[in-house]
Amino acid sequence: MKIFKNTAIFFWRMWFYGWMIGTIIAILPVLAIVISKEKWYPIFFKIARAWGKTLLFVMGFRVKIDQEQEISPNKSYMFSANHTSMMDIMLMFAVAKNPFVFVGKAELAKIPIFGFVYKRTCILVDRSNPESRKAVFSEAQRRIKNGLSVCIFPEGQVPSDESVVLDEFKNGAFILAIEHQIPIVPMTFYDCKKRFSYTFFSGSPGKLRVKIHKFIETKGLEIKDKNTVKKQMFDLIYNDLKSDLENK
Repeated sequence: MKIFKNTAIFFWRMWFYGWMIGTIIAILPVLAIVISKEKWYPIFFKIARAWGKTLLFVMGFRVKIDQEQEISPNKSYMFSANHTSMMDIMLMFAVAKNPFVFVGKAELAKIPIFGFVYKRTCILVDRSNPESRKAVFSEAQRRIKNGLSVCIFPEGQVPSDESVVLDEFKNGAFILAIEHQIPIVPMTFYDCKKRFSYTFFSGSPGKLRVKIHKFIETKGLEIKDKNTVKKQMFDLIYNDLKSDLENK
């Protein structure tokens, strides 16, 4: 029975990788054009959003959103959620309608094909390089001034220990939000770890629940307030995840 289950999961996972790589290759000529000029980024975002929603659909995932506050279509935000799976990227595209730019690890740019698009559309950060971390702030400021939002997974990476409910938050998202006085949109992704974790022989199609919490306003705050805001958001998502686990 276990062999049959693992075989099914193997082909299901390979189905995902096939779709992810195949769709990028299929639309690469179009992507090469729309990412060649920054002013065309909103067009790229629409394509990326359709791509993310398509991958969720073909994998058998159904997105269910519980929204406590409406997101204004003409405003910049800091979108942030817990990070447990590759599906977090696709899910964020599906959930957030406002064009946003990911802040992500520079090493992902080395991935063939995907990296070509990634490094031209995301704000890359090498956390081991102080100059790279500084450059993120000026680049984010430029994008926000152009009317875009920013997305950061504040854990910085997927926790290596799968028993961890929520890993420690980095400061970057909160410093950026306070510096640019934009609201933080906290989100809880409940099911990505269960549905598609980094453990290869695991996961299944099903529901992906998302809660968009009330925004954390940063107007009037100063950089010295970052730890208070960080704790507020950590406690919000952590308690939500713990409550969900206890109610299962």
